[in-house]
Amino acid sequence: MADQNRSSVKDEELYKKLREEQGYSKEKSARIANSANKEGRSAQGKKGGTSPQYEDWTVPELRERAKEVDLTDYSEMKKDELIDALRHH
Repeated sequence: MADQNRSSVKDEELYKKLREEQGYSKEKSARIANSANKEGRSAQGKKGGTSPQYEDWTVPELRERAKEVDLTDYSEMKKDELIDALRHH
């Protein structure tokens, strides 16, 4: 049986940097940190959609996104709180 307290992230330091400094989601940070080599990490980090930064979204758009990702108590949050919650869900 696998140890459920153990992280499956290969490069924990990079993962933390991406989460804290770049504001990447858990999923994206893990994908980048688990890439096999530096070239893979570089390419992995550049993938993604063309969505604008959360700062460019309106509050109603942010609330809709919060609803999509099943955040709770988002209806009374201010814009900066919504952005933080979405980045760290």
